[in-house]
Amino acid sequence: MLSSVAVIVGDGVSPFELGLLCEAWGIDRRDDGVPMLDFAVCAPIPGRITGAVGFDLFVEHDLSRAADVDLVCVAPIKGDRPVPVEVLELLRSTVDRGARVLSVCSAAFILGEAGLLDGRSCTTHWMYADKLADRFPAARVVPEVLFVDEDPVITSAGTGAGIDAALHLWRKEFGASIAAAVARRMVLPPVRDGGQAQFVRRPVPSDDAESLGPLLTWIRENLDAPLDVDTLARRCAMSPRTFARRFRDETGTTPHAWVTAQRVAAAEELLEGSDLPVERIATDVGFANAATLRQHFVRVRGVSPRHYRRTFAGNEAS
Repeated sequence: MLSSVAVIVGDGVSPFELGLLCEAWGIDRRDDGVPMLDFAVCAPIPGRITGAVGFDLFVEHDLSRAADVDLVCVAPIKGDRPVPVEVLELLRSTVDRGARVLSVCSAAFILGEAGLLDGRSCTTHWMYADKLADRFPAARVVPEVLFVDEDPVITSAGTGAGIDAALHLWRKEFGASIAAAVARRMVLPPVRDGGQAQFVRRPVPSDDAESLGPLLTWIRENLDAPLDVDTLARRCAMSPRTFARRFRDETGTTPHAWVTAQRVAAAEELLEGSDLPVERIATDVGFANAATLRQHFVRVRGVSPRHYRRTFAGNEAS
């Protein structure tokens, strides 16, 4: 179980990405039932660290503070600065001993320098995806997603996608209700829809009358209804082809993939918070039967619904 986190910073550290890592892992939320983690910010040489946008940091801890933590996070640095050898050695030893590493945005290049992306899928900000693939040809760069979890190496995409990766790990370690509590305190959805592709193409319209926002809300409230493309297109008074294109533009994914993700998330909550049989949960969230729920749940979460329930609810109901 995840109990300790260290963030590695260096000269030129980007303050937003550092801030989101501190927010994700370093805040005391025990009053909401969230476990308090042992958290530290570390640097190769403690003391003054030059910031990227006009202010500096004072870091108390050296890298020894991160030597035995469960998760080492790497914040990006501005400019093409050499990575200290001791940082690369720490990252490699972290993975070798079975702990996790997580990069935010262009910090994926630091994991690449450590050799941790070779043979693994990974991501970074869409602006740097081609450069990452060129520099580390043994890596499988996936540019359209918000994060990639190739345990024990997790890479997240541009800037705020580090929050998506962090919430994913909260869910993976502690369950959906704890992840939701963390997200609620940050005033964020526990699971963000889509991927980076939506930001590459164009921003989602801010006017709900011009977007699919109301439809997405309706879908979440009616997961047990027929939600095929033809049905949803009719609801929006669009042709199926136009609707599917519009949906991908706004969410970064297909209607089927988006609806399936919402159904799995709803099943997750019911597995944790109710005694309903798995078969009933499957139909309540819109799957044909328990076997279909299991198929999608294992693909998304890596474990069966019953295993998930035993882990996060201690409930043996079937």
